[in-house]
Amino acid sequence: QVNPQYEGTFVFPNDFPALQPDAPEPGDSDHPLFRAAAARGVCKVMCFHPWSDLTLPLMSLAEIRAVIDTWAELAAELGASYPWVQIFENKGAMMGCSNPHPHCQVWASSFLPNEAHLEDRTQRQHLSQHGVPMLLEYAEQEARRKERLVVENTDWLVVVPYWATWPYQTLLLPRRHVCRLQDLHKGERDSLASIMQRLLIKYDNLFEVSFPYSMGWHGAPTGPYLEEDCGHWQLHAHYYPPLLRSATVRKFMVGYEMLAQAQRDLTPEQAAERLRSLPEVHYKRRAK
Repeated sequence: QVNPQYEGTFVFPNDFPALQPDAPEPGDSDHPLFRAAAARGVCKVMCFHPWSDLTLPLMSLAEIRAVIDTWAELAAELGASYPWVQIFENKGAMMGCSNPHPHCQVWASSFLPNEAHLEDRTQRQHLSQHGVPMLLEYAEQEARRKERLVVENTDWLVVVPYWATWPYQTLLLPRRHVCRLQDLHKGERDSLASIMQRLLIKYDNLFEVSFPYSMGWHGAPTGPYLEEDCGHWQLHAHYYPPLLRSATVRKFMVGYEMLAQAQRDLTPEQAAERLRSLPEVHYKRRAK
């Protein structure tokens, strides 16, 4: 197959989908410890740009805004029928990305995955107990304290979260209560493009390398949940970069982390200070 001559974003079905709309029902289990259910859905790939050597931090704000608009369109389109739409980007060979072309993936599933189910439960509990969406309150606290703040603008802020386990993990949060990507208005999409570019330039500048990471958007469930009150949800994006001390030294989640719990190599405050102090001009574009 040959791609069309696209000039902006380009979405196509994944050649090797992990989810398929017609997955068969598993047989009945003969024991409660061996339960299974059908996992149905669709998997798409989204190219950010036709240039294979261009990453998000090196794209223009208009080009990043086009990516955001396509994300929102896919979230709405697939979310009309599927309960969960996971938009995620694996960047760099260190994160298992086999194709260097700037792209992300979008998986829509007939069920809430584990992370989504946990976030749904904890955010629902917080709203019930405190009367305010958890991540909205958290964003307000971080904006006031500024200890873990990396970048901010009128509509968004990026922090190294208080609970961070990866060394330079960040959390991207809107300042107002927003449940889903498709709910963002024009101005918020423009400012999202700006703050994403600023964050990703800082990431690249940290070790002067095209910074690897896995990132993904979490918003309120869709499909049948569109008819329910999902006011406990707050839209947000997670960034999980593996690098620790240099462009080649990575953080491994092994040993104690796998068998007990995560331990930190530096505090969230230290990581935020280092990211915050980095320039916002990409190292490839600085005057020599």
